[in-house]
Amino acid sequence: MKNALITGITGQDGSYLAQMLLSKGYKVYGTYRRLSTPNFWRLQYLNIFDQVALIPADLVDSSSIMSAINISQPHEVYHLAAQSFVGASFDQPVGAGEVTGLGVTRVLESIKEINHEIKFYQASTSELYGNGNLAPQDESTPFRPSSPYAAAKLYGYWLTTIYREGYGIFACNGILFNHESPVRGMEFVTRKISNAVAKISLGLQDKLALGNLEAKRDWGYAPEYVESMWLMLQQEKPDDYVIGTGETRSVKDFAQKAFEVVGLDWQKHVEVNDRLFRPVDVDRLQGESSKAKRKLGWEPKVKFDKLVEIMVQEDVDRWRRCQRGELFPWDAPSYPSEARILTRSLRA
Repeated sequence: MKNALITGITGQDGSYLAQMLLSKGYKVYGTYRRLSTPNFWRLQYLNIFDQVALIPADLVDSSSIMSAINISQPHEVYHLAAQSFVGASFDQPVGAGEVTGLGVTRVLESIKEINHEIKFYQASTSELYGNGNLAPQDESTPFRPSSPYAAAKLYGYWLTTIYREGYGIFACNGILFNHESPVRGMEFVTRKISNAVAKISLGLQDKLALGNLEAKRDWGYAPEYVESMWLMLQQEKPDDYVIGTGETRSVKDFAQKAFEVVGLDWQKHVEVNDRLFRPVDVDRLQGESSKAKRKLGWEPKVKFDKLVEIMVQEDVDRWRRCQRGELFPWDAPSYPSEARILTRSLRA
């Protein structure tokens, strides 16, 4: 039996990766940050909460990272934890660098000191490419980060490369393009849309405020993308891979399709709010993942329309269950704006 340690196991990718590794017979450990309100709903949603071993750790505290590695004795470390919301990095740029950038160094240094044979996966991102005006983007496309988040991720990318080449650690960068699911956080535009569309279809909300409708992204399905992480660490030699669908759609396309799923006209409900625009936004991201197909045997199956349907239908189902008074693992009660709607809905 192999042991795996997942930093950020409570996030979207961490929870789906844990589910997949458990199905392969791994003993799964995961780090989480101690919070006043525990954030384990995704693990509960996937019915794996009792199957993983949770270890408190913080990316700004090297001793806690070393402790997590000593406790878990992992064969593989999947480093997914980060300050992962691009928009928030403009508000907290120093925190983005400290956690998302230097956190990678602390994990790699712990591996170097404790067990040089541990395989390491770094969650890199398509945001590295920024506004380079080259699309599609592959492993050789120049990076041009356009946010503090992307700049911090770029530091982590190169640290992973340096520890691979300088110390012989089996370390891989997975340059994953946007990947979504029903457990995506509500601060991300895809889930913001699917959640709002569900409420609007049920008469709980009327309008949806969005920022840049013309931003184009390569959107895939998160449960498929975590498989690519595992595949990278099963190869004979470590390498870096782009993971994407090769298709690009705008935020407007996502909203339009989401409203189509519930039989509504998006133009009657969507409003553009200038305050939701980022100081610098990336115009277009489109992944070219032929290397992953050739070397890993990985390619996406769920494409754009099906992804949107999955997300909208799940959020509609959640709000209907809520209206019936059911209790289930969900993130809406943790958001004040959603909690108010939940309260009104239950009173109706």
